[in-house]
Amino acid sequence: MDAGGFFPEDDLHQDVAWFLMDAMKVLGTDAVGMSEKELRFGVSYLKAQVKRTSLPMVCANLFDRKTAKPVLAPYLIKQVGTVKVGIFGLMSSTVDLGVSRDSLRVEEPSITAKRVVAELRKKGATVVVLLSQLGKVEGEDLVTAVDGIDAVILGHNVPLLQKGRLIKATVACYGGEQGQYVGRTLLTLDPRRKVTTGENETFILGPEVQDKKEMAALVKGFTDNFNEKLQKLQKEKAAKESAKAAQGSAEHYLGGEICARCHPAESAQWKTTKHAQAWETLVTAKQDSAAACVRCHVVGLGQPGGFKDLASSPGMTGVQCESCHGMGSTHEAFSASPRRVTEQTCRACHTKEMSPGFDYALYLAHVEHKGTGTKQPLPGSPMKKYLPAGK
Repeated sequence: MDAGGFFPEDDLHQDVAWFLMDAMKVLGTDAVGMSEKELRFGVSYLKAQVKRTSLPMVCANLFDRKTAKPVLAPYLIKQVGTVKVGIFGLMSSTVDLGVSRDSLRVEEPSITAKRVVAELRKKGATVVVLLSQLGKVEGEDLVTAVDGIDAVILGHNVPLLQKGRLIKATVACYGGEQGQYVGRTLLTLDPRRKVTTGENETFILGPEVQDKKEMAALVKGFTDNFNEKLQKLQKEKAAKESAKAAQGSAEHYLGGEICARCHPAESAQWKTTKHAQAWETLVTAKQDSAAACVRCHVVGLGQPGGFKDLASSPGMTGVQCESCHGMGSTHEAFSASPRRVTEQTCRACHTKEMSPGFDYALYLAHVEHKGTGTKQPLPGSPMKKYLPAGK
């Protein structure tokens, strides 16, 4: 059984909600409680997932305001051998129901508990278990005030206790949070199948607890796909933020395509140079994820309008116009007072460590716009070893 409270708290991780429900169903979970967390994406979403998975979720004190009917099954009775076990769930009436606050209401837990326990006993349940989302203090107070609850699994920010407690006649389980522990409650029954004594112990799910291969494979498959989805969303977010930052910044990079509109001859000549192929050399060398290398093979890394990643800023790869001449947004300033590309400009990337054979006068001839460019590797170029044979 699970006391509930397992839905993620942000929209980005909504997929985790349905996956956990699928996983609990595969594991054969007999009953699952709920808290306000399960309403994070709205009551319709919760009910749709319960219907889809047929996961046995219970909550006895959550009602639809309009129909006055329970949102979920209030309880269930499970036949375990010769024993009928009644299981019901309760959530706190003091929590904020979020987007569902106007359509749902929560009955005071003790009122519900007295009614439900009596009903379960009347239907033949000789063992009654509460899945509580009332927290430690309220949960303990409830089982103290309401007779007939044999065992309670306490949830909602409860502490971890390796040994459970006996509260009057109720065995309490304190399993902590995050699903890192599993509690075991042992109840001793008399010939009439009623509880006489009980105890609880909680175990950490450490490395010594072997994974079930089928479940581990399901988790890995979901995690891999979900991480890929997150990366895509994060890249899209970064692209939007980059575009917004560029619009709001007085100075930002524009990209070589903008420069080419007024400087077509220079752009055409640039395309014949190794500067235009700078990104491809990293890809060929499988260094396109090496931050130390990427900086000099793209335009304006991490700056307004500059390169963020290949997905969000593909047009900012290579050593383009702005790499040497400065941000395009400052064009008017340096067109009035021309900026010279000096050896110091080149040395920002062609350092002694990264480009030991660099000769400014020799290399300049291969990239300056008054020339026609060349497709031959430069003498002593460290990139020569990455070029295909015959190039």
